[in-house]
Amino acid sequence: MASCSSFYFVPLLLLLMLLLASPPVTAALTSSESSSNATAGTLRPGKELLKHKRIRALLTKLNKPALKTIQSPDGDIIDCVPSHLQPAFDHPKHRGQKILDPPERPKNCNFTLGSRGSGSSRVGEVVVQAWHATGEACPEGTVPIRRTTEKDLLRASSLRRYGRKPVRRDSTSSGHEHAVGYVNSEHYYGAKASVNVWSPRIGDPSEFSLSQIWVISGSFGNDLNTIEAGWQVSPELYGDSNPRFFTYWTTDAYQETGCYNHNCRGFVQTTNKIAVGAAITPESVYNGKQFDITLMLWKDPKHGHWWLELGPGLVVGYWPSYLFTHLARHANMVQFGGEVVNTRPSGSHTATQMGSGHFPREGFDRAAYFRNLQVVDWDNNLIPAANLKLLADHPGCYDIQGGSNSYWGSYFYYGGPGRNVKCP
Repeated sequence: MASCSSFYFVPLLLLLMLLLASPPVTAALTSSESSSNATAGTLRPGKELLKHKRIRALLTKLNKPALKTIQSPDGDIIDCVPSHLQPAFDHPKHRGQKILDPPERPKNCNFTLGSRGSGSSRVGEVVVQAWHATGEACPEGTVPIRRTTEKDLLRASSLRRYGRKPVRRDSTSSGHEHAVGYVNSEHYYGAKASVNVWSPRIGDPSEFSLSQIWVISGSFGNDLNTIEAGWQVSPELYGDSNPRFFTYWTTDAYQETGCYNHNCRGFVQTTNKIAVGAAITPESVYNGKQFDITLMLWKDPKHGHWWLELGPGLVVGYWPSYLFTHLARHANMVQFGGEVVNTRPSGSHTATQMGSGHFPREGFDRAAYFRNLQVVDWDNNLIPAANLKLLADHPGCYDIQGGSNSYWGSYFYYGGPGRNVKCP
């Protein structure tokens, strides 16, 4: 019996010792967790707290009170903002002004040469965006604006420069690569072209790929004025790889003035049908259906504002003339084409694609194109873009080839895959 009692006594004694030791360990863990939670919550580091305050302040500045909110299938939130509350009306020179009616459109602006090939598909009465799939619309007197979220700002490399392009000094500046057609032999008062829409692959989230029209005046120094519109894929700005309709402007070579879309006081939207910065759908298909959009920029002969039209007759809005110095008079250059940012990840050229990601030599159904290139002259006439010059900064990475025919007028194919054997 004594041996049996001893056998049970020793384990019981060990168990008692473990139980007595356990509470302090549990208490220590609980205390540690509480301390960690307090640090992560109420006791946030100073820099994080300051960043959080700046984000909240910027969100309040960018997002205006909405009469209606639409949840897009692609995750965007579209706010229907009263027209007079959009960011442009925060500008001291625009306060108290009314939304302007569209001015006289350029002469011959309704004339567009036909599409080419049975596999092509043209834009209808209204360009389709992802949020249109809901069947909802913004009421008259409001404009649809893509809501800026905290996630958008957290992705930004700089809160101070949120919604702005990296500084671009000229068409061959480090980090920016282009394949463009351009004219610079006259004074220009607008431009028009059709461009097919793709979803190029982006090699690094901080890079982008776009296709657009540039209306340019001034020099490529500190006084460069530009107005830009087209489609763009930018994971950092939008959080996905969808092609999106966008606008941009600057009056000091991308340094301190201007921005994308409604991210600063500038572009005045007049339509309730299109959200600037929202995704375009459908996209062109390699060796299949092609989907293109028509863009027109022109200067109001009477008041001098620069207007934007998307598709046949859908006027999106305008850039007030007071935003600009040189463009308050006219443009001295117009560019059409593609641009990418190359951050040289891992020390080699980026794999970010331009256009369809295929070289122009592959032609229709495979390469990206601009067609029916036109400019607006001093008398508000829309005329063919004469003396078009073609430029590819890095033709082994992104190239351009042009021509002219009775179907497309003046046109070119452009783009490429980025990194390849000829683009290390």
